[in-house]
Amino acid sequence: MNAWVWLLVPFAPLLAALFLPLLRERLQPWLWLTCVPALLVTWQPPPALELPWLWEGIRWGADDTLSRAWLGFTALLWGCAAVFAHSSLAQSPHRLRFWVFWQLALTGNLLLIAATDALSFYLGFSAMSLSAYGLIVHQGGPEPRRAGRLYLQLAVCGEMLLLAGLLLRVHGADRTFDFTGWQAQPIDHLTLILLVLGLGLKAGFWPLHVWLPLAHPAAPAPASAVLSGAMLKAGLLGIWRCLPQDDPVLAAWSAALLAVGLFGALYAALLGLCAGRSKAVLAYSSVSQMGWCLMIIALAWSLEGSQTAMLAVLLVFGVHHGLAKGALFLAAGMAHQSRLPRLAWALLWLPALALMGTPFTSGAAAKHLMKDAWQQSVFDAWAPWLTLASFATALLLLRALWLMRRDQQHAPAHSPSPAQWLPWALLGLAPVVWPWIWQVSREPLLAGLYPGGIWSASWPLLAAMALACLALWRGWRVPVRLQRMPNLALRGSLALARLLRQPPLPVPKLRLEPGYWRQRERRWNRLWESSTLAFSAWLLVGLLWLGWLW
Repeated sequence: MNAWVWLLVPFAPLLAALFLPLLRERLQPWLWLTCVPALLVTWQPPPALELPWLWEGIRWGADDTLSRAWLGFTALLWGCAAVFAHSSLAQSPHRLRFWVFWQLALTGNLLLIAATDALSFYLGFSAMSLSAYGLIVHQGGPEPRRAGRLYLQLAVCGEMLLLAGLLLRVHGADRTFDFTGWQAQPIDHLTLILLVLGLGLKAGFWPLHVWLPLAHPAAPAPASAVLSGAMLKAGLLGIWRCLPQDDPVLAAWSAALLAVGLFGALYAALLGLCAGRSKAVLAYSSVSQMGWCLMIIALAWSLEGSQTAMLAVLLVFGVHHGLAKGALFLAAGMAHQSRLPRLAWALLWLPALALMGTPFTSGAAAKHLMKDAWQQSVFDAWAPWLTLASFATALLLLRALWLMRRDQQHAPAHSPSPAQWLPWALLGLAPVVWPWIWQVSREPLLAGLYPGGIWSASWPLLAAMALACLALWRGWRVPVRLQRMPNLALRGSLALARLLRQPPLPVPKLRLEPGYWRQRERRWNRLWESSTLAFSAWLLVGLLWLGWLW
């Protein structure tokens, strides 16, 4: 396969965005095809493409296992969500605007994965982050505007932090942009903090997650699917690529990062249990799962020479969460817009059970790898907290499923169309199919299939189901005070918006007298009335002589 195929990975969706205003309805049903080049290079990666005529050091074509896995599940999720969106948004009056932002965000997402240099990664990351604003505010109204304003404010802050961190990293790496060279270069504390904050804002790490619970309920279901399943992982990929291996600075931060990730996994689950909408609960579930990802990074920093082992954990967990969470967000959209038959509910349980870590699913493989890495680290005494986080995740997803069931009481009495069924079914079946096909996930999946391993993976789910049944039987409800907790991030966003609307300096209040200034203007005109032509001629001659002498 020719190296120039890499150029099609980001440029196919970009060209589609440029032709959308011209072709409109004729092009929209085929936009999912813009993900095909990314799937092709995932299956059979061509040689890397170097484009020195753009800027020095540019290279597209990451053929390592992490990039191929990220590119594969990202393209699959975006393609399925595009087919779903064409059907679910067919009656939207602003669907052309939605598709333009959709294609631009897809362009940035694919570019940052295919890039092996920092500048290309930053361009893709910025295009994806800023274009996602159009997806969040698509439906219009006060709630999407509030969510979009907060998202855009934090996205711009994240871009500035990321740019500062990348500039410091380039300076410390002898002005090279290559990620491969960065792996061998040490890092300082300031650069590390800037990169983690800048990329963590997009990844949704606690306490940088405040935009997620507002953005997901406001955005359409396919936008929420790619936002949670694919775009959040961009920050995770950036952290893994930009930082060196076996660095003492990273080891010094590993314990604090692990504590933040563990607290975020538990705290976000508690907040999600208080939410009253299914997409909000799924948003908090994403924040909780990002806490697990943060723990994976912290374990990789704490173990010397463990990059290969932790890379397998990151691969399985990233693909597993991306596909399963994308399927659940699409299901939440269908449950709100149509009546689901019993077969659909049976299929809906598959990605939920996978996220709970049920045996024979991708979640079981991810959990097995996570436990092995945890036991080999210096944080083995923290293992009970990991079990508690698994229980909280199961309880949170059970609440999301219950809220989807409640949404069915007010949904229109018609079945979802095949254009929504087929892509959703593909994503829903993925967590129980791909772990058996991919060797990286098949080995840990089989390793956990023994009586003790099956019980260890199942009992948090059984305990969560027992508690959920008890809550339904006793009629427990979330207290009103917890449902209406003040949103400090939203208040801060509104205060910032009001501050920026004010003029930077007070407006001067001058009282001008038109007659006074009109008299001075006439005197000035009379002064030059007789010699204006001569003065202009001499000025022109002087300029010509000056040009000739120069």
